[in-house]
Amino acid sequence: MLEPIVSVQNLSKKYLIGHQAGRDRDTSHWDATNLRLAIGQGIGNFFRRSARLLRGDQLVQGDEIEDFWALKDVSFDVAPGEVLGIIGANGAGKSTLLKVLSRITEPSGGRVILNGRVASLLEVGTGFHPDLTGRENIFLNGAILGMSRAEIREKFDEIVDFAQIAGFIDTPVKRFSSGMYVRLAFAVAAHLEPDVLIIDEVLAVGDAEFQDKCLGKIRDVSAGGRTVLVVSHNMSAIRNLTSRCLIMSRGMMVFDGSPADAIRKYAEILDQRTKTEQSFGKGVHTAIKSASLVDENGAPTTSYIAGEPFRVELVLTTDGGPSYSVEIIIADADRQRLALGSLQAFHGVTLPRKAGMYRALLEIEPLWLASGDYSLDIATSIASSAFDHYVEQALSFQVLSCNPGDQSQDFKQSLKLGSFAIRHRRPPLFEPVL
Repeated sequence: MLEPIVSVQNLSKKYLIGHQAGRDRDTSHWDATNLRLAIGQGIGNFFRRSARLLRGDQLVQGDEIEDFWALKDVSFDVAPGEVLGIIGANGAGKSTLLKVLSRITEPSGGRVILNGRVASLLEVGTGFHPDLTGRENIFLNGAILGMSRAEIREKFDEIVDFAQIAGFIDTPVKRFSSGMYVRLAFAVAAHLEPDVLIIDEVLAVGDAEFQDKCLGKIRDVSAGGRTVLVVSHNMSAIRNLTSRCLIMSRGMMVFDGSPADAIRKYAEILDQRTKTEQSFGKGVHTAIKSASLVDENGAPTTSYIAGEPFRVELVLTTDGGPSYSVEIIIADADRQRLALGSLQAFHGVTLPRKAGMYRALLEIEPLWLASGDYSLDIATSIASSAFDHYVEQALSFQVLSCNPGDQSQDFKQSLKLGSFAIRHRRPPLFEPVL
């Protein structure tokens, strides 16, 4: 049996979270007693922080300190040449695990054994110096990975060709778009022949053609006997790319098995969480029981790839009354309503006239949503009348990248230029006016 190239043994990572006590107190009528308490509390906090600093502990602001376990007693081995997928909801501990494996952060307990050279691609531009050119950053990253200058030169042309940035190779990377950043970062990490390649959700950045190239390169890397660990919310990529998959939940590993079984188990976890943690209530005649964003294979997901069909699976009940419609409303991170989809108003479709529980897949035309956070309100209504059951923020999701053209530009919600990218039907012709 081959020796594991990655061995994770009882790995744990603890962070301290501070809370302000009495933040909501009314201070408009404070007396001397309250002032003395506040001063005493401040002095106590100062000495507590000083003691933690002397012990080398994490410094945290707040009157009350809480332990938060981002990872707790995680153990697994990875064989050479294996492509391991890691899935789980936001906050499950996936990125923390990759940071520990990449030696970016130290564990609080347990250990990691790495029998080879590791290259990590955790964020766009990780390891790049913004003032250095693309050429200089290739040599810098290669040196960090332990490559000799001769080895980097040997791979240089192949890296530049893969990243498709030949015209900008001598431009400081701070002037690169996010798509150019990730193309170059992935090309460097994949072509400088690490023994273990660790990839977070950055492959969602970039156009569809480049994403396909990345997936093909990962297959080539694995076929060459090297190991890949990849975190993704894209269940289709996990299904087609990985040979084994872990599920993380609340800092713990809750499943280790085949990708197909992992995706099925993850769907069950999300469905159970919906049933146990989320109660939507009910209307007078209808009730929305659950709502999930799903990928092309019907697997629940928390991310949407801009430019692809938008799919929502609903479970709802009706008493069979007339003309009940389903409405969905997309809202941005600031809870500004962006769009309405109405089955009755736009398609003439209403709920079945027979009482019962129904499951339905709503598939919407591709949307070019700006990258950022979104939520979905879902409602039932009597056509041309009031809502019967309205569920605010029935589900939340992320758009990781929006590249509506071929320029690898990431259109971000944070630019405050809107949340939809508008594609031109065709490029305009500029004719001189005489």
